[in-house]
Amino acid sequence: MSVRFLAVVLLAALSAPSRAEPPVSLAAQANDPATRSGAAALLRAQVLLDRAHFSPGEIDGLSGSNQRRALRGFQAARGLDVTGELDQATWNALNANAAAVVTAYTLTAEDVDQRYIRIPDDMMAQAKLPSLGFASVREALGERFHVAPTLLEQLNPGVDFARAGARIQVPNVADVAAPPKAARVVIDKSESTLALTDAAGKVVAQFPVSSGSDKDPLPLGEWKILGTAVNPTFHYNPALFWDADPSHAKATLPAGPNNPVGTRWIDLSKPHYGLHGTPEPATVGKAQSHGCVRLTNWDVERVAAAVSPSTAVVMQD
Repeated sequence: MSVRFLAVVLLAALSAPSRAEPPVSLAAQANDPATRSGAAALLRAQVLLDRAHFSPGEIDGLSGSNQRRALRGFQAARGLDVTGELDQATWNALNANAAAVVTAYTLTAEDVDQRYIRIPDDMMAQAKLPSLGFASVREALGERFHVAPTLLEQLNPGVDFARAGARIQVPNVADVAAPPKAARVVIDKSESTLALTDAAGKVVAQFPVSSGSDKDPLPLGEWKILGTAVNPTFHYNPALFWDADPSHAKATLPAGPNNPVGTRWIDLSKPHYGLHGTPEPATVGKAQSHGCVRLTNWDVERVAAAVSPSTAVVMQD
């Protein structure tokens, strides 16, 4: 083989277009503890906060008020500087949990074939439905894995969510155990948080909440839990709502995750008040309520598992 031929081959190899490396998926980036910036780092932090029982609410991969609240609560509970920011000490403490933050899930026939229904806005129309279930498979998966449907799409570009057997990437939160039993529940109006404390007053879990409004203020003081209703119906009385449609009458709305009080109602000794879920998880901590304390459905289920009848509930400024 001549020197000239070798030179031609080498020149051709050097001038040939190189094959670009495939982009690293959002899931793979989030599962790498070395990822310290961008949506993947925020996704990682939010999943780790959720797993530590310092809930960021709906996991969305965005920096916002609920994430800052969760970080402040986590930092205070771990004896760190309370900044609400993802500083290095906080990152190290979060990453002591070695579990993958994004994991694979295979869609089942039950996931894709269950009856989904559009939920009307009008209360009277809702009362006529047999149930207030999920409106779509994306909403159902969002509730199960505590994730915003938009982020679920970003984790799974091009995936057909209507096909049983499709393999998707989801936040790894399904196996997290319930928080320990709480001695007291503390709802902080200014922070828009609900904390569970042990007998020594140490915060063991924290969740974002919507708690009252100017027209329906949070009833400050100390109350007690009377009991918990699972998948409750909602007894709608327009006389109790300042913004109710004047044409509305009393009605019973069926159970389901899109019920106005979600999947749990934790009844309080204050009449007509409770801790409950919501059909709109993205609004928790960011919108006002009609006086009661509203959480995401998955967070109120964790609170319900950690309290008992007679557990004290303190509502403070």
